[in-house]
Amino acid sequence: MRFLVRRSALLLAALFGMSVLIFLALRVLPGNVASVMAGLNATPDRIARLRQELGLNRSYPQQYLDWAGDIIHGNLGVSVLTGRDVGVQILSRVQITFPLILLGLLLSCLFGIPLGCASILASHARVRHGLHLLALVGGAIPALWGAMLFILLFSKGSGLINIFPSQGFPDNGWKQPGSALVSLVLPALTVGIIVGSSILRYTRSALQEMLASEFVDMGMACGMTRVQAVLRIGLRVVTPQLVSVIGLTFAEMITGVMVIENLFGLPGIGSMLVTDIGNRDLLTVQSELFVLAAFFLCIGFVVDVLHRILDPRLKNAALLSSAGGVQ
Repeated sequence: MRFLVRRSALLLAALFGMSVLIFLALRVLPGNVASVMAGLNATPDRIARLRQELGLNRSYPQQYLDWAGDIIHGNLGVSVLTGRDVGVQILSRVQITFPLILLGLLLSCLFGIPLGCASILASHARVRHGLHLLALVGGAIPALWGAMLFILLFSKGSGLINIFPSQGFPDNGWKQPGSALVSLVLPALTVGIIVGSSILRYTRSALQEMLASEFVDMGMACGMTRVQAVLRIGLRVVTPQLVSVIGLTFAEMITGVMVIENLFGLPGIGSMLVTDIGNRDLLTVQSELFVLAAFFLCIGFVVDVLHRILDPRLKNAALLSSAGGVQ
Protein backbone atom coordinates (compact mmCIF):
# COMPACT_ATOMS: atom_id res chain seq x y z
CA MET A 1 0.00 0.00 0.00
CA ARG A 2 2.83 2.39 0.85
CA PHE A 3 4.43 1.58 -2.51
CA LEU A 4 1.19 2.47 -4.34
CA VAL A 5 0.82 5.68 -2.35
CA ARG A 6 4.40 6.73 -3.14
CA ARG A 7 4.06 5.90 -6.83
CA SER A 8 0.71 7.70 -7.03
CA ALA A 9 2.23 10.79 -5.41
CA LEU A 10 5.12 10.69 -7.88
CA LEU A 11 2.67 10.32 -10.76
CA LEU A 12 0.68 13.36 -9.63
CA ALA A 13 3.88 15.38 -9.16
CA ALA A 14 5.08 14.38 -12.62
CA LEU A 15 1.74 15.32 -14.18
CA PHE A 16 1.90 18.71 -12.47
CA GLY A 17 5.48 19.32 -13.61
CA MET A 18 4.69 18.23 -17.18
CA SER A 19 1.62 20.47 -17.35
CA VAL A 20 3.68 23.47 -16.21
CA LEU A 21 6.39 22.65 -18.75
CA ILE A 22 3.91 22.35 -21.63
CA PHE A 23 2.15 25.57 -20.57
CA LEU A 24 5.37 27.56 -20.41
CA ALA A 25 6.81 26.06 -23.60
CA LEU A 26 3.97 27.49 -25.67
CA ARG A 27 4.30 30.88 -23.92
CA VAL A 28 7.98 31.36 -24.78
CA LEU A 29 7.32 31.29 -28.53
CA PRO A 30 8.52 34.40 -30.38
CA GLY A 31 5.92 37.09 -29.82
CA ASN A 32 3.05 35.39 -28.02
CA VAL A 33 0.52 32.64 -28.55
CA ALA A 34 -2.06 35.03 -29.99
CA SER A 35 0.35 36.43 -32.60
CA VAL A 36 1.42 32.94 -33.64
CA MET A 37 -2.20 31.78 -33.95
CA ALA A 38 -3.28 34.93 -35.78
CA GLY A 39 -0.58 34.53 -38.42
CA LEU A 40 2.20 36.68 -39.81
CA ASN A 41 -0.02 39.25 -41.53
CA ALA A 42 -2.43 39.81 -38.63
CA THR A 43 -3.05 43.39 -37.55
CA PRO A 44 -2.41 44.53 -33.96
CA ASP A 45 -6.17 44.94 -33.47
CA ARG A 46 -6.78 41.36 -34.58
CA ILE A 47 -4.10 40.10 -32.18
CA ALA A 48 -5.54 42.14 -29.31
CA ARG A 49 -9.06 40.80 -29.92
CA LEU A 50 -7.77 37.25 -30.09
CA ARG A 51 -5.87 37.68 -26.83
CA GLN A 52 -9.03 38.88 -25.14
CA GLU A 53 -11.18 36.09 -26.62
CA LEU A 54 -8.76 33.40 -25.47
CA GLY A 55 -8.08 34.98 -22.08
CA LEU A 56 -4.42 35.51 -22.91
CA ASN A 57 -4.47 39.04 -21.51
CA ARG A 58 -4.56 37.64 -17.97
CA SER A 59 -1.51 36.77 -15.90
CA TYR A 60 0.26 33.46 -16.54
CA PRO A 61 -0.63 31.98 -13.13
CA GLN A 62 -4.31 32.73 -13.68
CA GLN A 63 -4.20 31.28 -17.21
CA TYR A 64 -2.54 28.14 -15.91
CA LEU A 65 -4.98 27.69 -13.03
CA ASP A 66 -7.94 28.10 -15.38
CA TRP A 67 -6.50 25.54 -17.81
CA ALA A 68 -5.56 23.09 -15.05
CA GLY A 69 -9.00 23.46 -13.45
CA ASP A 70 -10.69 22.69 -16.75
CA ILE A 71 -8.52 19.59 -17.22
CA ILE A 72 -9.35 18.33 -13.72
CA HIS A 73 -13.04 18.63 -14.60
CA GLY A 74 -12.50 16.82 -17.91
CA ASN A 75 -12.73 19.91 -20.09
CA LEU A 76 -9.87 20.06 -22.60
CA GLY A 77 -11.12 23.21 -24.25
CA VAL A 78 -12.57 24.10 -27.64
CA SER A 79 -10.65 24.34 -30.90
CA VAL A 80 -10.39 27.92 -32.12
CA LEU A 81 -10.39 26.81 -35.75
CA THR A 82 -13.13 24.17 -35.80
CA GLY A 83 -15.19 25.17 -32.75
CA ARG A 84 -15.36 21.52 -31.70
CA ASP A 85 -14.66 20.15 -28.26
CA VAL A 86 -11.01 19.05 -28.07
CA GLY A 87 -11.82 16.11 -25.80
CA VAL A 88 -14.35 14.74 -28.30
CA GLN A 89 -11.82 15.09 -31.12
CA ILE A 90 -9.09 13.32 -29.14
CA LEU A 91 -11.51 10.52 -28.16
CA SER A 92 -12.44 9.91 -31.79
CA ARG A 93 -8.76 9.83 -32.81
CA VAL A 94 -7.51 7.53 -30.03
CA GLN A 95 -10.05 4.94 -31.18
CA ILE A 96 -7.75 4.51 -34.15
CA THR A 97 -4.33 5.16 -32.65
CA PHE A 98 -4.58 2.96 -29.55
CA PRO A 99 -5.98 -0.13 -31.35
CA LEU A 100 -3.18 0.30 -33.89
CA ILE A 101 -0.60 0.41 -31.11
CA LEU A 102 -2.14 -2.57 -29.28
CA LEU A 103 -2.31 -4.65 -32.46
CA GLY A 104 1.25 -3.72 -33.39
CA LEU A 105 2.46 -4.55 -29.88
CA LEU A 106 0.65 -7.90 -29.94
CA LEU A 107 2.28 -8.79 -33.26
CA SER A 108 5.68 -7.65 -32.01
CA CYS A 109 5.41 -9.88 -28.91
CA LEU A 110 4.26 -12.86 -31.00
CA PHE A 111 7.21 -12.23 -33.27
CA GLY A 112 9.90 -11.19 -30.80
CA ILE A 113 9.53 -13.42 -27.72
CA PRO A 114 9.26 -16.86 -29.42
CA LEU A 115 12.02 -16.06 -31.91
CA GLY A 116 14.15 -14.63 -29.10
CA CYS A 117 13.83 -17.94 -27.25
CA ALA A 118 14.54 -19.87 -30.44
CA SER A 119 17.68 -17.83 -31.11
CA ILE A 120 19.08 -19.18 -27.82
CA LEU A 121 17.66 -22.70 -27.80
CA ALA A 122 18.05 -23.70 -31.45
CA SER A 123 20.37 -26.69 -31.77
CA HIS A 124 21.94 -25.52 -35.03
CA ALA A 125 24.30 -22.57 -34.99
CA ARG A 126 23.11 -21.42 -38.41
CA VAL A 127 19.57 -21.04 -37.10
CA ARG A 128 20.76 -19.03 -34.11
CA HIS A 129 22.91 -16.76 -36.26
CA GLY A 130 20.09 -16.41 -38.81
CA LEU A 131 17.62 -15.28 -36.15
CA HIS A 132 20.16 -12.84 -34.75
CA LEU A 133 20.68 -11.43 -38.25
CA LEU A 134 16.90 -11.20 -38.69
CA ALA A 135 16.64 -9.13 -35.51
CA LEU A 136 19.36 -6.75 -36.68
CA VAL A 137 17.86 -6.33 -40.15
CA GLY A 138 14.30 -5.90 -38.82
CA GLY A 139 15.40 -3.25 -36.34
CA ALA A 140 17.33 -1.36 -39.02
CA ILE A 141 14.35 -1.04 -41.38
CA PRO A 142 13.06 2.56 -41.48
CA ALA A 143 9.34 2.75 -40.73
CA LEU A 144 8.64 4.64 -43.96
CA TRP A 145 10.49 2.12 -46.12
CA GLY A 146 8.89 -0.86 -44.36
CA ALA A 147 5.41 0.60 -44.79
CA MET A 148 6.01 1.22 -48.51
CA LEU A 149 7.23 -2.37 -48.88
CA PHE A 150 4.06 -3.79 -47.31
CA ILE A 151 1.94 -1.52 -49.52
CA LEU A 152 3.71 -2.74 -52.64
CA LEU A 153 3.30 -6.37 -51.57
CA PHE A 154 -0.14 -6.67 -50.00
CA SER A 155 -2.25 -3.55 -50.69
CA LYS A 156 -5.41 -3.63 -52.77
CA GLY A 157 -5.09 -2.02 -56.16
CA SER A 158 -1.34 -1.48 -56.29
CA GLY A 159 0.13 -4.49 -54.48
CA LEU A 160 1.36 -7.76 -55.88
CA ILE A 161 -1.16 -9.60 -53.67
CA ASN A 162 -4.45 -7.72 -53.32
CA ILE A 163 -5.44 -8.43 -49.72
CA PHE A 164 -5.55 -5.39 -47.43
CA PRO A 165 -6.54 -1.74 -47.93
CA SER A 166 -3.65 0.69 -47.76
CA GLN A 167 -5.48 3.98 -47.18
CA GLY A 168 -8.13 5.34 -44.87
CA PHE A 169 -10.41 4.07 -42.13
CA PRO A 170 -14.15 3.22 -42.31
CA ASP A 171 -16.43 6.23 -41.89
CA ASN A 172 -18.47 4.35 -39.28
CA GLY A 173 -15.33 3.42 -37.38
CA TRP A 174 -15.64 0.39 -35.13
CA LYS A 175 -19.32 0.02 -35.97
CA GLN A 176 -17.83 -1.95 -38.87
CA PRO A 177 -15.33 -4.02 -36.83
CA GLY A 178 -14.24 -6.23 -39.71
CA SER A 179 -13.43 -3.37 -42.06
CA ALA A 180 -11.84 -1.36 -39.24
CA LEU A 181 -9.58 -4.24 -38.21
CA VAL A 182 -8.56 -5.03 -41.79
CA SER A 183 -7.60 -1.40 -42.39
CA LEU A 184 -5.13 -1.60 -39.48
CA VAL A 185 -3.40 -4.81 -40.58
CA LEU A 186 -0.71 -3.32 -42.83
CA PRO A 187 0.25 -0.45 -40.46
CA ALA A 188 0.24 -2.87 -37.51
CA LEU A 189 2.52 -5.27 -39.42
CA THR A 190 4.91 -2.40 -40.13
CA VAL A 191 5.03 -1.42 -36.47
CA GLY A 192 5.10 -5.05 -35.28
CA ILE A 193 8.10 -6.10 -37.35
CA ILE A 194 10.23 -3.13 -36.31
CA VAL A 195 9.31 -3.23 -32.60
CA GLY A 196 9.35 -7.03 -32.55
CA SER A 197 12.98 -6.99 -33.69
CA SER A 198 13.91 -4.97 -30.61
CA ILE A 199 11.97 -7.35 -28.34
CA LEU A 200 13.70 -10.28 -30.05
CA ARG A 201 17.12 -8.82 -29.34
CA TYR A 202 16.28 -8.05 -25.72
CA THR A 203 14.77 -11.51 -25.12
CA ARG A 204 17.84 -13.13 -26.64
CA SER A 205 20.21 -11.03 -24.51
CA ALA A 206 18.27 -11.64 -21.28
CA LEU A 207 18.07 -15.42 -21.80
CA GLN A 208 21.73 -15.56 -22.74
CA GLU A 209 22.55 -14.12 -19.32
CA MET A 210 20.26 -16.72 -17.73
CA LEU A 211 22.23 -19.53 -19.37
CA ALA A 212 25.30 -18.50 -17.40
CA SER A 213 23.37 -18.09 -14.15
CA GLU A 214 22.69 -20.51 -11.34
CA PHE A 215 18.96 -20.59 -12.05
CA VAL A 216 19.27 -22.74 -15.17
CA ASP A 217 21.97 -24.91 -13.57
CA MET A 218 19.72 -25.63 -10.59
CA GLY A 219 16.82 -26.50 -12.88
CA MET A 220 18.95 -28.94 -14.85
CA ALA A 221 20.24 -30.41 -11.59
CA CYS A 222 16.61 -31.12 -10.67
CA GLY A 223 16.12 -33.18 -13.81
CA MET A 224 15.01 -30.59 -16.37
CA THR A 225 16.44 -30.47 -19.83
CA ARG A 226 18.25 -27.35 -20.97
CA VAL A 227 15.23 -26.20 -22.97
CA GLN A 228 12.85 -26.83 -20.06
CA ALA A 229 15.10 -25.01 -17.62
CA VAL A 230 15.38 -21.95 -19.87
CA LEU A 231 11.66 -21.76 -20.65
CA ARG A 232 10.29 -22.61 -17.20
CA ILE A 233 12.85 -20.86 -15.03
CA GLY A 234 14.95 -18.50 -17.12
CA LEU A 235 12.01 -16.98 -18.99
CA ARG A 236 10.07 -16.60 -15.75
CA VAL A 237 12.99 -14.77 -14.10
CA VAL A 238 13.35 -12.31 -16.98
CA THR A 239 9.58 -11.75 -17.32
CA PRO A 240 9.58 -8.62 -15.07
CA GLN A 241 12.29 -7.10 -17.26
CA LEU A 242 10.35 -8.00 -20.40
CA VAL A 243 7.23 -6.38 -18.96
CA SER A 244 9.19 -3.19 -18.32
CA VAL A 245 10.60 -3.16 -21.85
CA ILE A 246 7.24 -3.92 -23.46
CA GLY A 247 5.46 -1.31 -21.33
CA LEU A 248 7.93 1.44 -22.18
CA THR A 249 7.88 0.36 -25.82
CA PHE A 250 4.09 0.65 -25.76
CA ALA A 251 4.37 4.23 -24.52
CA GLU A 252 7.01 5.15 -27.10
CA MET A 253 5.02 3.65 -29.97
CA ILE A 254 2.52 6.50 -29.90
CA THR A 255 5.16 8.79 -31.40
CA GLY A 256 6.39 6.11 -33.78
CA VAL A 257 2.97 5.52 -35.31
CA MET A 258 2.59 9.17 -36.35
CA VAL A 259 4.54 8.53 -39.55
CA ILE A 260 2.62 5.31 -40.13
CA GLU A 261 -0.76 7.02 -39.66
CA ASN A 262 0.07 9.73 -42.19
CA LEU A 263 1.38 7.23 -44.74
CA PHE A 264 -1.69 4.98 -44.50
CA GLY A 265 -4.14 7.88 -44.33
CA LEU A 266 -5.40 7.00 -40.84
CA PRO A 267 -7.09 9.88 -38.95
CA GLY A 268 -5.36 9.14 -35.65
CA ILE A 269 -4.11 11.41 -32.91
CA GLY A 270 -0.72 11.77 -34.59
CA SER A 271 -2.19 13.28 -37.73
CA MET A 272 -4.44 15.47 -35.54
CA LEU A 273 -1.43 16.85 -33.68
CA VAL A 274 0.50 17.53 -36.88
CA THR A 275 -2.52 19.27 -38.44
CA ASP A 276 -3.17 21.46 -35.38
CA ILE A 277 0.49 22.49 -35.21
CA GLY A 278 0.43 23.39 -38.89
CA ASN A 279 -2.78 25.39 -38.40
CA ARG A 280 -1.30 27.19 -35.35
CA ASP A 281 -4.14 26.01 -33.09
CA LEU A 282 -1.71 26.11 -30.19
CA LEU A 283 -4.20 26.01 -27.32
CA THR A 284 -5.57 22.76 -28.75
CA VAL A 285 -2.00 21.49 -29.13
CA GLN A 286 -1.46 22.33 -25.46
CA SER A 287 -4.24 19.96 -24.37
CA GLU A 288 -3.18 17.29 -26.85
CA LEU A 289 0.41 17.33 -25.60
CA PHE A 290 -0.80 17.04 -22.01
CA VAL A 291 -2.94 14.01 -22.88
CA LEU A 292 0.04 12.33 -24.58
CA ALA A 293 2.32 13.15 -21.65
CA ALA A 294 -0.26 11.81 -19.18
CA PHE A 295 -0.45 8.62 -21.25
CA PHE A 296 3.34 8.15 -21.08
CA LEU A 297 3.39 8.71 -17.32
CA CYS A 298 0.42 6.42 -16.63
CA ILE A 299 2.05 3.62 -18.63
CA GLY A 300 5.20 4.06 -16.55
CA PHE A 301 3.08 3.85 -13.38
CA VAL A 302 1.40 0.63 -14.54
CA VAL A 303 4.78 -0.86 -15.49
CA ASP A 304 6.17 -0.07 -12.03
CA VAL A 305 3.22 -1.76 -10.34
CA LEU A 306 3.38 -4.83 -12.59
CA HIS A 307 7.12 -5.08 -12.08
CA ARG A 308 6.60 -5.04 -8.33
CA ILE A 309 3.91 -7.75 -8.55
CA LEU A 310 5.88 -10.02 -10.88
CA ASP A 311 9.21 -9.73 -9.07
CA PRO A 312 8.83 -10.80 -5.41
CA ARG A 313 12.48 -9.91 -4.77
CA LEU A 314 11.54 -6.21 -4.82
CA LYS A 315 8.86 -6.78 -2.20
CA ASN A 316 11.22 -8.80 -0.01
CA ALA A 317 13.91 -6.11 -0.31
CA ALA A 318 11.39 -3.48 0.76
CA LEU A 319 10.31 -5.59 3.75
CA LEU A 320 13.92 -6.13 4.82
CA SER A 321 14.62 -2.42 4.46
CA SER A 322 11.56 -1.56 6.57
CA ALA A 323 12.57 -4.09 9.21
CA GLY A 324 16.06 -2.64 9.33
CA GLY A 325 14.64 0.86 9.72
CA VAL A 326 12.44 -0.27 12.62
CA GLN A 327 15.36 -1.91 14.39
